[in-house]
Amino acid sequence: MNTLRKMTSGLLGLLYPRLCLSCGLELPPGEEKICLHCVADMHFTDYHLSLENHFSDRLFGRIPFYATSALLTFRKGGKTQPILHELKYKGNHQIGVELGRQHGRILQESPYFQQLDWILPVPLHIKKKRLRGYNQSAVYAQGLSEILQVPFSDHILIRKTFTETQTKKGKDERFQNVNSVFGVAQPKLIHQKHVLIVDDVMTTGATLESCANALLSAADVRISFATIAIAEY
Repeated sequence: MNTLRKMTSGLLGLLYPRLCLSCGLELPPGEEKICLHCVADMHFTDYHLSLENHFSDRLFGRIPFYATSALLTFRKGGKTQPILHELKYKGNHQIGVELGRQHGRILQESPYFQQLDWILPVPLHIKKKRLRGYNQSAVYAQGLSEILQVPFSDHILIRKTFTETQTKKGKDERFQNVNSVFGVAQPKLIHQKHVLIVDDVMTTGATLESCANALLSAADVRISFATIAIAEY
């Protein structure tokens, strides 16, 4: 019986190899999703330990906010890039959940993320969500919610209009692209609450700022931010 199991496992390994999402090499036994070698090469931040960091610096003076955190640093050609590509374009929504769980464990160590009331993912327009099959920020929010034991909702913060992707836009174009495109469906649910807005990548902060403005216009809220990665530029 053990021999049969080994043969079956070996055959499945040939047909459906377990590959690292970052480097593409076969995963050693006991390692899941990302090999330990790639994990060691990733650039994790320590933003959760301070209210002042590179993330908060990009938003300073633009909107009122409390705390900010990014799990990883995104560098073009680095180990984080193929993982985010898997999440956004390859249909691998589970990696978003796992990254949320990992970030949630880190945020548990921070005094600044202990009194959260809601986790709100940056919403996708229904057209883009149908095309992708899921909202990558929402699955990340799901993972955070599981660990932090804070409810998340993708029905409170809504996207009112369809916008083009931000990926190839400059700083000014990013702000114009997301200006006034978000709204709040149920403002009473977040009134006087501490809300964590989450997204996959923080670049200029244009999208996060637009989401925050929508919330602040609708209700009296305290806002914090968390993303899977922060892009270097």
